[in-house]
Amino acid sequence: MRRLRACLGAAAAVSLTAVGTTALVAGSASGATTALGNRWYAAAPYLMPTDNDPPDAGAIMDATGLKAFQLAFILAPNGGGCSPTWGGTSAVSSDTAVQSVINTIRAKGGDVSVSIGGYGGTKLGQACSDPASTAAAYQQVITKYGLHAIDFDLEEPEYENTAAVHNEIGAAKILQQNNPGLYVSVTTAGTADGTGWFGKQMLLEAKSQGFTPNNFSIMPFDGGFNGAASQTSALANFNTILQSTFGWDQATAYAHEGFSGMNGRSDTGEYFSQADFQTVLDFATSHSMDRFTFWSLNRDRQCSPADNGGRTSGTCSSVAQNSWDFAKYSVKFAGATPPTGTPTPTPTPTPTPTPPGGACKAAWSASTVYTAGNEASYNHHNWKAKWWTQNETPAATDWGPWQDEGAC
Repeated sequence: MRRLRACLGAAAAVSLTAVGTTALVAGSASGATTALGNRWYAAAPYLMPTDNDPPDAGAIMDATGLKAFQLAFILAPNGGGCSPTWGGTSAVSSDTAVQSVINTIRAKGGDVSVSIGGYGGTKLGQACSDPASTAAAYQQVITKYGLHAIDFDLEEPEYENTAAVHNEIGAAKILQQNNPGLYVSVTTAGTADGTGWFGKQMLLEAKSQGFTPNNFSIMPFDGGFNGAASQTSALANFNTILQSTFGWDQATAYAHEGFSGMNGRSDTGEYFSQADFQTVLDFATSHSMDRFTFWSLNRDRQCSPADNGGRTSGTCSSVAQNSWDFAKYSVKFAGATPPTGTPTPTPTPTPTPTPPGGACKAAWSASTVYTAGNEASYNHHNWKAKWWTQNETPAATDWGPWQDEGAC
């Protein structure tokens, strides 16, 4: 899935003044700004600040009125250890690149949340020995950047590891206690039923530890979804799961529920347009949901012909759009009004078919375990596994487990 990868009223959309603001007590070497209102952190779209052709955050702010960004992802070091890095390779302790991005955003009156986990890589919950050491690693991130918000993105393969999920949820609870006012979101996979077995186990873990974040968000894409109707149905089903798990009424469950979408073409070839985002936004605000975000700002621009708009990309959406169209839905959710008068989108370029290649490998099987270098055919293309994978449909993405070797 991702890529690579709260308490509001029940009657109507909640204004910024109703949500209020929060402020951390913890000091920071980064010179943290005063916190934004919670609604902005709830509306912050994901941005990879060092990968996938990062866009200029300041330019997005000027063009859309956006104030908050969800920076992704914090992982354990690729070589092992319980210390925070950006993407497994760049130590937070010595970082200057992401700090520069944060400084630019804050200088323009905005702020950031930081997301930990995501799809792929080794998570700190897997590498650290217990919740306390996991929390200590994340506290380094909070302190360095003076954070007022953090997102726990619990996906494959981590959320299939009960010890890792125990560490992550325990760490989230510790951070919530030690950083008064910290806005905490927990993001996990979405299914037509709301969330799958592992997502439900994560909720039970949170219940057993007595942990309640600002919201639990699902990602209703990459699971056979077809436009906004299927997504709002999943959100309604997830609401029922929250009610039954925590004993909440419907309004309380929606006040602790979030949506995390994918703009344009998803990893599995689903398409979500601007109209779909508007429909889900209307659902979220009418039900007083706590969060509306998406993956990602790096993709919130139209593909060029050279990018082959018929494939999923980490740097463009593969749908007809103006730059930052999807960011404006986050701005609306936060209660602000984005600028108007944007030009008509240019039609999506027609992908150039890949010429036929060699013979097809053995057909891909959902039950087969593939390791790095293994090959399989799917949908008349040959694919090579980048790492261990099982039951992940081959798709041409920058962050998924499969590499497209061309038509066969």
